[in-house]
Amino acid sequence: MPTTPDPAFAGRTYPAGPVHTVSAAKIAEFARATGAASPLHTDPAAARAAGHAGVLAPPTFLVSLAQATEAQYIEDPAAGIDFSRVVHGEETFTLHRPVVAGDRLVPTLTVESVRAAGGHAMVSTRVDLADEDGAEVAAVRSMLVVRGD
Repeated sequence: MPTTPDPAFAGRTYPAGPVHTVSAAKIAEFARATGAASPLHTDPAAARAAGHAGVLAPPTFLVSLAQATEAQYIEDPAAGIDFSRVVHGEETFTLHRPVVAGDRLVPTLTVESVRAAGGHAMVSTRVDLADEDGAEVAAVRSMLVVRGD
């Protein structure tokens, strides 16, 4: 098994993951954990009054779905990722529309780049999230640093 990330994985797109239903309970739990105090995250009536079909997810809510989707790559033995050496570098979120309770999202992972930097490997991934009809909902980009020896 390789001990450093294989640069040949750059550009690889994995098959779409299973449908994930966004729940109001998970949104409320995430909002509490992150200090997102808006009633739009926990009160269905407030969310409806603001024009949303359900409670509104905080912008960073999708991090857990993105990280679960990245496991396809990280757990692939041929990719050469030693998770004990991974440090999270950065995360960015692009929302094409608000994410609300009841959304059914389909994640697709792309490894955008794998490069060496200062004795370490820098891996950029993107998880595109679409609804079941294929309409774009969001994209989550991550930079993972795989520490060298």
